[in-house]
Amino acid sequence: MNPILRNILAVIAGIVIGSIINSGLVNLGPSIIPPPEGADLTTIDGIKASMELFEFKNFIFPFLAHALGTLAGAFAAAKLAANNNMKFALGIGAFFLLGGISVIMMVGGPLWFNILDLVVAYIPMGYLGGKLAAR
Repeated sequence: MNPILRNILAVIAGIVIGSIINSGLVNLGPSIIPPPEGADLTTIDGIKASMELFEFKNFIFPFLAHALGTLAGAFAAAKLAANNNMKFALGIGAFFLLGGISVIMMVGGPLWFNILDLVVAYIPMGYLGGKLAAR
């Protein structure tokens, strides 16, 4: 297969796989750790208004979704890329980092979670995905 086409498909696969893992865990989270009484998770405005009700436990699945989605997407992209595998893994990390920044700008959240999420869940997971794919 043409290396350019293979690299394009690697990026698409990384984004799709990472997004599926991310959204799956975000949707699974409230069934395992119920949201606080009165929290509306159906709209961005509802989440934003409910943010003050959330406890530490309510941030576990969003963090896992962001970290594991990025890890899986980066791993897939690095495995499928024709060359520069780590660059593709880090590119997936950067893509999801931009998504994380946009969610923080829309929804907000406690400072500790925003820092943890942005610093740990994206670029480091992209790097780890690239390293795991290289084995």
